Amino acid sequence: MTLEEARERAATLRSEIERHNDLYYRAAAPEISDREYDALVEELAAIEREFPELASPDSPTQQVGSDLTEDFPTVEYRVPMLSIENSYNEDEVREFDRRVREGLKLPEGEAVDYTVELKVDGVAVSILYENGRLVRGVTRGDGRQGDDITPNIKTIPAIPNKLKQDISGELEVRGEIYLERKAFEKINAQRQREIEEIEQLNEELKRAGKRLRKLPILYANARNLTAGTLKQKNRRIVRERPLSIFVHGAGYTNVESLPDRHSELLKFFEKLGLRTNPHTRKVRGLDGIREAIQEWEVKRTELTYDTDGLVIKVDRRDWQERLGATSKNPRWAIAYKFSAEEGESVLESVDWQVGRTGAVTPVANLRPVQLAGTTVRRATLHNVDELERLSIRVGDRVIVQKGGEIIPKVVRVLEDQRTGKEEEIPIPETCPSCGTDLVRPEEEVALRCINSACPAQVRERIRHYASRNAMDIDGLGEKIVDQLVDAELVTAIPDLYTLTAEQLATLEGFKEKKIENLLAALDASRGQTLARFLFAIGIRYVGATTANDLARHFGTFDAFRKASHEDLLAVDGVGEKVATSIRQFWENEQNSAMVDRLLELGVNPPPEKAPAAAPAERSEDFDGRTFVLTGELDGMTREEAKAEIERRGGRVTGSVSGKTSVVVTGAKPGSKLDKAKRLGITTWDGDTFREKLARSS
Repeated sequence: MTLEEARERAATLRSEIERHNDLYYRAAAPEISDREYDALVEELAAIEREFPELASPDSPTQQVGSDLTEDFPTVEYRVPMLSIENSYNEDEVREFDRRVREGLKLPEGEAVDYTVELKVDGVAVSILYENGRLVRGVTRGDGRQGDDITPNIKTIPAIPNKLKQDISGELEVRGEIYLERKAFEKINAQRQREIEEIEQLNEELKRAGKRLRKLPILYANARNLTAGTLKQKNRRIVRERPLSIFVHGAGYTNVESLPDRHSELLKFFEKLGLRTNPHTRKVRGLDGIREAIQEWEVKRTELTYDTDGLVIKVDRRDWQERLGATSKNPRWAIAYKFSAEEGESVLESVDWQVGRTGAVTPVANLRPVQLAGTTVRRATLHNVDELERLSIRVGDRVIVQKGGEIIPKVVRVLEDQRTGKEEEIPIPETCPSCGTDLVRPEEEVALRCINSACPAQVRERIRHYASRNAMDIDGLGEKIVDQLVDAELVTAIPDLYTLTAEQLATLEGFKEKKIENLLAALDASRGQTLARFLFAIGIRYVGATTANDLARHFGTFDAFRKASHEDLLAVDGVGEKVATSIRQFWENEQNSAMVDRLLELGVNPPPEKAPAAAPAERSEDFDGRTFVLTGELDGMTREEAKAEIERRGGRVTGSVSGKTSVVVTGAKPGSKLDKAKRLGITTWDGDTFREKLARSS
């Protein structure tokens, strides 16, 4: 793979990973399994290892996914709430054990004590107690900050508002809030009755020529229902749903004399009145882990709640501290994911759904089947190529797979059980939302609707535009977007900025304060940052990371819009595919008109400013010289190194040429070092670089 190919593939992967993060954490509608998601992240990480110049601190490989929403205040963690690395087989668990023993410098053959806990399929939270009293409850968020949901946490009977024993100081416990499977099924059964009642009402309204009521949908699974419940504004709804919790660890604490073993810490929590999982146990080395995996691969079906794996933790807490963590994962823990569950069903029909970019994809409607603790009625079929690969027909008996947080998917057809009555699946020629003729671009697997005014696309584009990583418009969630589009008050993104109080007052649930807040949030978004705006307008392949790169490089929206194909290729992280997509976006008259209209309505992203840095003395080592960075610098990020060079009068570029003065090399340098040697350019290793910095500070 060449550097240019790597840059293009990395940009595509980052965009795709960010999309799946958004689906998982904010929309609660994942499209792929944890295993498939991990494969995308690992491919990106491999590219960044081979080409260190493509790595950046804001890469998805360095970040924890986020469930932050616009509806709650955020709280900064004093100890990051990191995610746990996944493993899927015994070899990966064995490699984890090797890394632990190597990191601790243990003698050959010495086994490590681990705790093995069930990985409950719920929602991670942090709960802070001060002198034994509950003062705050926070979601995991992005690992650095989370949503403050204290009022909702206090309604859950399983979480004590006061601990059983008096303790002095602050104790932050972390756990998983979940819903029992029977409770989930009961709530969904009630929702099904509501759907049937509204369907009957709609028949009467239709006959009377009146506007129909919108049908609610069934909840996908217990985890999604739990996540939605915790983000409710109405505490009564939270109180009515029997949420529970298992506490599994500690965050920040200044309580003295806590147990020095994780297994003992959990027993201490029990004495305080906190619920811990009764199936947690301490094991010795790999043999103990292997026995636990073999046991729970079978026994998990007997549980009354959903679990998708086991969490394996080093038991000694001082060893946990010694092992430390990456920016994303603790090095002292790993999750072992159970194999995906399969079930047999019948394909009853196929729907075609339209996404934000116009991609039209098939969704299977199935005869209900119990799978991984939920009743599955729909499954993804991905695209037309997948239909052909499966050779699937309506009426086929099919095998459906579901593992962890995956939306179910049809994995194979039981062709030997065909009766001859099965029907071919017609491929649509027109958009199911707007009727426009569909196209299938070369080298793509997706059918596409090219009508930018398509209602389904409009709905998804507005949701994207208003989302937290984009324009972050407080109060403009999915339900509100649906109301605005259904009432035809908004038919394109710019219409958001023409909404009036009188128009909003016609919508159900909109009182004076809600109207005032939404209009204020829309007005505030006019000054959103350039990076967020570039992400929000929906250029294909331009994810949040690439948008940041573009904003930093061009500085102003006008400069970005005027950038040529060659100008775009000069941006770190932008390859041929992304540059072509950006130019095609501007060549489309509808896109240009949409952006022009936004600018006319006062959307005005301010110029991107480089962060101010304290001045440093200029020196002959740096002043007026051009630097290139390659490899991993110990104790310093690429951005920090660049800032230090620029403070001293130097300039940093992304590629080695005859104009380069110095190439700074860290661990695992890339092809830039080879080119520097060929050109006879001076190279500094990490130690030399730090010496030069110290001498000129």
